[in-house]
Amino acid sequence: MAVVQRRVGVIFGLFFVLLVIAAGRTVYLGVLRGPALRKAASSEQLSYEAVIAPRGTITDRNGVDLAVSEPAQDISADPYLIEKPLEDAHLLAPLLGQTQASVLTALSRRTGFVYLARALPEAQARKVLALKVAGPDGTPVKMAGINGTPTMRRVYPRGTLAAQVLGEVGTEGTGLFGLEYSSNAVLSGRSGQRRVVSDALGQPVSISEPRREVAGRSLTLTLDANIQQRAEDVLGAVAQVYHPANATAIVMDPRTGAILALANWPQVDANDPSVSPEEDMEDRAVGLDYEPGSTFKVVAISGALEAGLITPSTTFNIPDEIQVAEKTIHDDTEHPEEMLTAGQILSRSSNVGAITIAKLEGAETFNKWVHRYGFGASTGVDLPGEETGVTLAPDHYSGSSMGNLPIGQGELVTPMQMATAYAAIANGGILRPPHIVRAVGGRALAQPAGHRIISTTTAAELRQMLEGVLGPEGTASEVSIPGYQLAGKTGTANKINPETGEYSESKFMASFIGFAPASDPKLLCAVVVDEPQSGSIYGGTVAAPAFGQIMSFALQYLGIPPG
Repeated sequence: MAVVQRRVGVIFGLFFVLLVIAAGRTVYLGVLRGPALRKAASSEQLSYEAVIAPRGTITDRNGVDLAVSEPAQDISADPYLIEKPLEDAHLLAPLLGQTQASVLTALSRRTGFVYLARALPEAQARKVLALKVAGPDGTPVKMAGINGTPTMRRVYPRGTLAAQVLGEVGTEGTGLFGLEYSSNAVLSGRSGQRRVVSDALGQPVSISEPRREVAGRSLTLTLDANIQQRAEDVLGAVAQVYHPANATAIVMDPRTGAILALANWPQVDANDPSVSPEEDMEDRAVGLDYEPGSTFKVVAISGALEAGLITPSTTFNIPDEIQVAEKTIHDDTEHPEEMLTAGQILSRSSNVGAITIAKLEGAETFNKWVHRYGFGASTGVDLPGEETGVTLAPDHYSGSSMGNLPIGQGELVTPMQMATAYAAIANGGILRPPHIVRAVGGRALAQPAGHRIISTTTAAELRQMLEGVLGPEGTASEVSIPGYQLAGKTGTANKINPETGEYSESKFMASFIGFAPASDPKLLCAVVVDEPQSGSIYGGTVAAPAFGQIMSFALQYLGIPPG
């Protein structure tokens, strides 16, 4: 009996010791190590994932998609888990759209994380993540070390259309240039957060969203995709014939300042801009500083008209050349001394005549008109990267400045500044900031009213004088659109040789700016061709026909009545 009792006591003692040990272990794990263990368990079972917000869509004025966001995945790898990098690279390369060598290089890096592809289209990413390889027993198993992270991918459905205007979005979802950059805060939205609880095998058992993503707001542009396409096609044709360094075209409603097309050549693929030279990504409509040449002659002439110094029919005795200080300035073609009206001076683009009229005003007044038209300042257009050009203050004029400035030499402008200035002539005298964003998030934006710079009478006289440029004796006489009366001005300017500081005899800027119908303009187009290399270098033969082709399409497409 005593033996039994001793055995029971020993067993009871053992149980008591085990109970004390268990209790101690419980206290140790639950109290002393509890916070650390709970944190470790949470890190393994609970995770938070970013939910990328869709970027706002960019459309043209008619709702045509120009930039949209689509689901995608960033594909990454853990090279430490890759057992057969050569075999895996062979399988992955075609699905990633990369060379086997580049994938192999990534898989062979001695790091725990490496990107294989950013923003891979969802369907393509699923194929990558579904790849299987032979397991140890020969059965197919999921490729180890390959992961996907949901993101959004920016897509430009029309490819090259308005690529320099739209810009690009980087791998981190931020706009890098163009409207994607300047309107990034509007387009980007706000990312959300997803809370995922997983079981011991890593399978999700609970998913919640403590913070939902907020999609970016849309942009509706004033651009018309069809007019934009026509403008780009015409510039491409100009490039085929004249082989310029670059070219740009602007189509605008002069009554409102709405930009209907803004084309640049060479073209850039918006879905893969990295394959193009960096300079081709520039929006030259706002970023190109150039000497305008004869298109600038309207500044001096409009000032003289406004001051009552001349009328369109005022006659001048115009020789072949004129002396201004130490410089002798010629007309483009040699001619005997002749009597020309102010209207003929403009239509024939007489350098001597324009300088003669500018001298009636004087340097101070001429300079005031330069700035009154907005040169030397931003136009206020809602596009990034706008240059302001370069103008001279009167105290920096030399003795010969009033010989070259009135004919568009010695000061720099942008194509957008020139288009805006001519829009003021076309619309009756109001200088308005041009604009390309029509609405944000479906809400139309209020546009600035602009301010008057010339009277309606002066504007009407200028329009009539500019009709002569496309008349029988004008510098763009070969350009016409049946049923429409056109008005505009040619420009041909020597470029400065940066090495010598002198005007080049082989590099020119050819331009044309005009509008229609001349008596009541509803559409304006500016074309600037930089360094035409073959065929011709003149604004009347290089840029003016391009103006005619773009306007012929746009006038009929928009249903603007002949006149």
